[in-house]
Amino acid sequence: MLRLSERVLTAPLGKTHLFSVGQAGFIIKSAAGELLAIDLYLSDYVERVEKDQGFKRLLPKLLEPDELEFDAVICTHPHTDHFDPDSAPGFVSNKKTRLFCSVDCEKLVKQMAMEYYNSQITYVEPGNHADIGSFSIDFVDCDHGEGAPDAVGVLVTVDGKKIYETGDTCLRLDRVISLPRDLDVLIGPINGAYGNMNEEELATLAEVLRPKVTIPCHYGMFAMHHGDVGKFYEAMVEKKQNCLLLQQGEGVQIS
Repeated sequence: MLRLSERVLTAPLGKTHLFSVGQAGFIIKSAAGELLAIDLYLSDYVERVEKDQGFKRLLPKLLEPDELEFDAVICTHPHTDHFDPDSAPGFVSNKKTRLFCSVDCEKLVKQMAMEYYNSQITYVEPGNHADIGSFSIDFVDCDHGEGAPDAVGVLVTVDGKKIYETGDTCLRLDRVISLPRDLDVLIGPINGAYGNMNEEELATLAEVLRPKVTIPCHYGMFAMHHGDVGKFYEAMVEKKQNCLLLQQGEGVQIS
């Protein structure tokens, strides 16, 4: 079986591809072959720091931090399953990759002595925009509570496709009014803990935004994070909304 990196690299050019890396991590490959990553958790850092079996990594490690040369990596907030201290230096070690982090990630960057890469690091907040190759990136509002008040969601436009990754957030319909109603993909958490949407709430957001397809995330990695993909599937069927359940490491062509 091909490694995830091989599947990403050999995905045909001329099409847009999306890969699930587990937890809230995704890779987008543009038709031109450029790579953008969001919230990659590639290590066992959380369990090591928390010293709690509830945070033991339950999904396999599929990728090394420097195994792919990303054009951009986004960390939506400083929780270490989204900004992985074991992986972040590897992302930028090639001196090419741009790292976009919410403003409250700066403390982690300094703790890790990553100032050498400051020219590659940009701190973002809702309302900011960036263009990297084929990727047009809008950082949008979300509500992850007091633990990460500066967290952001991400709207990526690439190859004429719109992919909205909510980031870790509760259901705040008042904060999605300005989002486009022609989304190709909606991605959001379903664990219903730590200030995140649960299964029914992501289905409700899908019903409001009506994307072509909705992909759940933030389940299966840690016992403490919960999330029942079966409940989500049932809620989406009830609301007559399209969903896509991706295995970790699985890729899909966005049409």
